[in-house]
Amino acid sequence: MPRYTPEQLERRNASVWTKVQGILAPIQFVMFLAGLTVTWLYQSHIWIDNFAWITFFVTLKTFMLVLIFVTGGFFEQEVFGQFAFAPEFFWEDFGSAIAMIVHISYFILFFMGLSEHILIQTALLAYLSYLINAAQFVIRLLLEKHNEKKLKQQQSA
Repeated sequence: MPRYTPEQLERRNASVWTKVQGILAPIQFVMFLAGLTVTWLYQSHIWIDNFAWITFFVTLKTFMLVLIFVTGGFFEQEVFGQFAFAPEFFWEDFGSAIAMIVHISYFILFFMGLSEHILIQTALLAYLSYLINAAQFVIRLLLEKHNEKKLKQQQSA
């Protein structure tokens, strides 16, 4: 079932927030890859021996996650009339909320003084929650592109 009505599709294609999301999403993915790499290098005792780098990249990734959620809210408001958890984006927003909770839990555990091992596991869990959520977005995007193609074929027939 298509996510967008023809009117919503038109608003989506005209929205500046669609462009913003298209710019922020790849940046966030690069930060994910960088953070995952730094975490792996630290754990493997290769090249990186300062735990602060893990916290630095979790911080960047969390900032990007919040930024993309907020700008996505503006997108949803413009296209669907609801800032977040619009029915058409409920599961993506739910997944983003879970990812934010896991990312933020890293900082809670950090300030509680928990061990590096627990913090590394939490960072990896945060990255996994992002990866699952990102995969969900990509799958939905590919399905929607397929639906758009069908809609255009129906309109031209």
